[in-house]
Amino acid sequence: MWFLKWALPQMQMRWPGFRKVRRQVCKRVDRRMKTLGLTHIDQYQSYLETHADEWSILDSLCRVTISRFNRDRGVFATLTTAVLPELMRSVSARGGDTLRAWSVGCASGEEPYTLTILWQTELQQRFPGIKLDVTATDSDTQMLERAREARYDFGSLKELPVELRDRVFTRENNTYFLDADYRRGVTFVEQDVREAQPDGRFDLVLCRNLVFTYFDDRLQTRLLSRIVNTMAGAAALVIGIREDLPEGTERLEPWFDKQRIYRKTNSRHGFRFRETPRSGLVR
Repeated sequence: MWFLKWALPQMQMRWPGFRKVRRQVCKRVDRRMKTLGLTHIDQYQSYLETHADEWSILDSLCRVTISRFNRDRGVFATLTTAVLPELMRSVSARGGDTLRAWSVGCASGEEPYTLTILWQTELQQRFPGIKLDVTATDSDTQMLERAREARYDFGSLKELPVELRDRVFTRENNTYFLDADYRRGVTFVEQDVREAQPDGRFDLVLCRNLVFTYFDDRLQTRLLSRIVNTMAGAAALVIGIREDLPEGTERLEPWFDKQRIYRKTNSRHGFRFRETPRSGLVR
């Protein structure tokens, strides 16, 4: 525990976000130490201090990937019944035919595929002139390979209604394959949100359980500014239901507060972010 409290701030990450997943990260660090022939965490600390390249490896060991279809189902229910229809009307009003969404830190694809499933089963017939285009980004190559395969075990699907699961997946033994129709419109891109953002403007950005959980205040503020700049006028931003936005960023206002959904506003006096002071050194 002391090691993570020492190392995380130097990578612009914060300890509170890792408390519940620390065992997962510590197991990875233990395996890395064995690979290096190190027997004690003090030795790994010294190794980091003398091998600058090792920090990028430690960073990869701190990637936490917990993802399920329809995770936080109330959020997706609100997206389906209120947010997406309103965004589609905005797209239509400006003469467009495509609603563009960005899934940040998409892991193995459950979040962006949930969008396409809900789109095709609930909304497409209501808005026949609008299509959905989803850009899903993640920095983990292996996770993206799994996403493109669209192959899952039951644990990833347990929050989907049974009738919907049976409708959109084909089961082979204990493995579930998402049918090809529901993969269309999703493009997976290997990209670290800390370093780059996709091109173009988005009507919907889902940035849940990553930036505002694991990164420190300064990095959160910087990335939020970049994310807002990718958003079209009146676009929506969705964060994790247990996350708070950092203080000091304008141009967002609460839309559905319980579901942590915000909307972009042209006003420079939009939402005043809740103050959540956190400490930490920046490497």
